[in-house]
Amino acid sequence: MFAPAYLDHNATTPVAPAVMEAMAPYFAQSYGNASSRHEYGRSALKAMDEARQRVAAAVGAHPTEVVFSSGGTEGNNLFLKGAALAMKPGLLAVSAMEHPSVGEPARQLERHGWRRRELAVDGDGRVDAADFVRALEEKPALMSVMLVNNETGVIQDVASLAAQAKPGRTWFHTDAVQALGKLPLDFRHLNGAGVHAMTISAHKIHGPKGIGALVVDKRLELSPLIAGGGQERGLRGGTENVAAMVGFGVACELAAAGLAVEHQRLVRLRGQLIEGLAALGAQVFGLGAERVANTVYFAISDLDGETLVGRLDRAGYAVGSGTACSSAHHQPSATLLAMGVAPELAKGAVRVSLGSANTEAQIHGFLAALAALKQQLLNLTAISA
Repeated sequence: MFAPAYLDHNATTPVAPAVMEAMAPYFAQSYGNASSRHEYGRSALKAMDEARQRVAAAVGAHPTEVVFSSGGTEGNNLFLKGAALAMKPGLLAVSAMEHPSVGEPARQLERHGWRRRELAVDGDGRVDAADFVRALEEKPALMSVMLVNNETGVIQDVASLAAQAKPGRTWFHTDAVQALGKLPLDFRHLNGAGVHAMTISAHKIHGPKGIGALVVDKRLELSPLIAGGGQERGLRGGTENVAAMVGFGVACELAAAGLAVEHQRLVRLRGQLIEGLAALGAQVFGLGAERVANTVYFAISDLDGETLVGRLDRAGYAVGSGTACSSAHHQPSATLLAMGVAPELAKGAVRVSLGSANTEAQIHGFLAALAALKQQLLNLTAISA
């Protein structure tokens, strides 16, 4: 089987062997329903409780603040819609570079009496300070600003933003899916600053797909999206996916343990990648802002991003063109447009997101393949002109 070098870790990651090993018994042996009052059920409940403790420890939260979900998309929806259902309609402010799982629920809420306001961002993809202050003057009831952008890797100073919103009693949420495993997360600190809820997901940190969590201040009143048997503090009805929860817990422990060493290694690889891209005349987005170590988002003038992604795949390098959840729609990145990037250049955007298995040799090979493809594609453009 043809297996390109995998450079798309912001989309998803391979499940770690230790995670698979920990999950295995809960498919065939300890398969009980955690709500059952026999040994099989008690075993499942114990495993679920231990997984919740592991996830909480990795993000500086109390286990009772962790509400398991099917992933980041559901977690984001649970906060936005769950909070909206628990209060009168008002102003909902979200940044202009949010993931679709925040942007689309915000648009849905407009049809239910809410006013939606986008927070402007600067040329490096950070929330514009002046526009944020203007938004606060409009007294938003809900706010959501992602901690790490999934496309550019730019880190937002969410604690500072939440602290500014705190006096107005705004319920503040952050999508931290791309931060988990790349930055130290401390919900206690964020909560003290004014962040009321934070979304995380397992499959970005070598855990299984289909499991995530909303870490939420218990003082908040949320309405469930899925009503049923009262699971997850009544916020998510339905029989729990114990195996996935166990895997999530182990993945969180592994990510926390290897964070510091992996960060330094990825910083070196990223530096080599950016240096090589500069030599090819590429524009790297968000260079003026603090970014996570694994992500490089770039474009080369006159080259189409989707075409490059397809050609690079055939050359042996699997990369992305932005948000995996919306990759079927080949439109310029909304994040880049909000940053003021010209639509023609934004359509050329390609994202490289590194992970634990990537090497210097892969970076050099990728740059060589990109250089060859650049020349081929520009030659074809010249011929057809």
